[in-house]
Amino acid sequence: MKLIVGLGNPGKNYRLTRHNAGFIVVDKVQAALDLPEFTLDKHSNAEVSKGIVNKKRVLLAKPQTFMNNSGQAVRALLDFYKLKPKDLVVVHDDKDVAIGNFKVQTNRGAAGHNGIKSLFEHLGTQDFLRLRVGVAPKDKQISDTADFVLSRFSKEEQREITDVAVNIITHLQQIVG
Repeated sequence: MKLIVGLGNPGKNYRLTRHNAGFIVVDKVQAALDLPEFTLDKHSNAEVSKGIVNKKRVLLAKPQTFMNNSGQAVRALLDFYKLKPKDLVVVHDDKDVAIGNFKVQTNRGAAGHNGIKSLFEHLGTQDFLRLRVGVAPKDKQISDTADFVLSRFSKEEQREITDVAVNIITHLQQIVG
């Protein structure tokens, strides 16, 4: 089984913010692959969708713990399903990657991303696959990171996130097998 986790913050106030790029992409994965609707798993405090992709079991998850505590929910899911960090794929926003792009990485530092720091803390490793979804605007500098990641995508940026999600879905299908 592969556990594919999108990082973000729960609630309508955060729905289209840059920090919720992971949630946005995982929602698009669920819809594109025709997986079941997300339901709340109270044990892990994450919304989950279980299904089959390429004849392999897949669990999509969106922690409801808020970004800075994402590691708690992911640890609970790994433990419950008896999975290892090598079975984990984390999709998250990255202010150092231009919008419309994504990067695949393992064993990379958190670069100030508190959701990733929480995962490192709760998993005790950096050795899991990360899909870093670009949220950096192409035309301006970021002055305050906290304000920036909590800002909403423009309509054009929403289209770019949708476009990059299509590429990520293709990549995830290859990862799953």
